[in-house]
Amino acid sequence: MSAENELSNWELIKNGVLKENTIFKLALSLCPAIAVTTKLKDGFFMGLAVVFVQVMVNLTVSAMRKFIHPRIRLPIFMLIISGWVTVVNLLMDALVPDVYKNVGLYIQLIVAFASILARAEMFASKNKIVPSMFDGIGMGLGFLVALIFVSMFREALGNGTIFAGTSFAMSIGAKPLLIMVLPAGGFFAVGLLMALFNWLYTRYGTKSHAG
Repeated sequence: MSAENELSNWELIKNGVLKENTIFKLALSLCPAIAVTTKLKDGFFMGLAVVFVQVMVNLTVSAMRKFIHPRIRLPIFMLIISGWVTVVNLLMDALVPDVYKNVGLYIQLIVAFASILARAEMFASKNKIVPSMFDGIGMGLGFLVALIFVSMFREALGNGTIFAGTSFAMSIGAKPLLIMVLPAGGFFAVGLLMALFNWLYTRYGTKSHAG
């Protein structure tokens, strides 16, 4: 792989994490960002599930792009997404049943995520397998990073813990704020972190692109 291709692939990842972050920049798929982020553990595994589905959908659509008739492309994309969501749904139920009890419904709703269908339509269906894979990695990581920050913020303030229920659990010793584990607290956390993310990106991210 040439340096030019490596740079292009790296830019695809940065684009998904920063410039077109699903939650903080595009404000898509906000339902799980509110519903499953009361605990960092749940948010982390939900984000991993989306990374897996996004990458596998991009790879599948890219590999099949020459065989999909344009008139039926959207139903085909939805079938592909549904197939990979079923795979990750079964895997999580088998491997992390405690997390699946909390996020199982939202794992199934990945089928309806506009961000995944949009990348299949706008990128994977028009590009080769390798760029499509990196695009999927970038968009998936952007979603994962957003859920990690929102979950950490809400769990720390709402429960006074971080990564509760794991061997990495920490107590921050703060008095819990009940509102942060309620839906209203989810909207507050997403809005506040979205504003912070966009301020940081405007101040520092755009300068790095200009340079």
